[in-house]
Amino acid sequence: MDEFTVAAVGVGQLHARFVDAVFRQDIDEFAQCFASNGVWKIAGMQLSGRETIHEAATRLLGLCEKIQLIAQTPILEVEGSTAQGRQQIIEFAKMPDGTSAMTFGVYHDRYVLEDGRWRFAKRHWSFKYRGPADLSAAFVDTPDYGAFPDGPSEDETTYVRTS
Repeated sequence: MDEFTVAAVGVGQLHARFVDAVFRQDIDEFAQCFASNGVWKIAGMQLSGRETIHEAATRLLGLCEKIQLIAQTPILEVEGSTAQGRQQIIEFAKMPDGTSAMTFGVYHDRYVLEDGRWRFAKRHWSFKYRGPADLSAAFVDTPDYGAFPDGPSEDETTYVRTS
């Protein structure tokens, strides 16, 4: 198989592990999806290193009773043992109080082959919507970065839900 195909299969497995870990709320497996020095940028935070990501995921995933992610196949560019991608995500979450919400947005990713597995070197969440599944809530005014591979700058922060 060529370099792109091998990477695409590996990155696809990474995304499948990530979705599965979120659904099962398996914090250890969630953290293993990130490189040892990986970065997760979400909700105005920049979390660096697998241990820090593990701690934050414990807190964030614990806010929900159950989470189901629906992930698009990522768009990829591959260069050896690194790659970049863009992936759209829809999240359905049930809260402990019985309420629910749908969230969607886009992850801008950098991947690295580490210890024989593709992992996230960096994930930048571009939040677009959170509210009822009928899309009756307001959309978040966030940048449209244009066609892939365009995306956020290295130092750009992520947006925070205000309601």
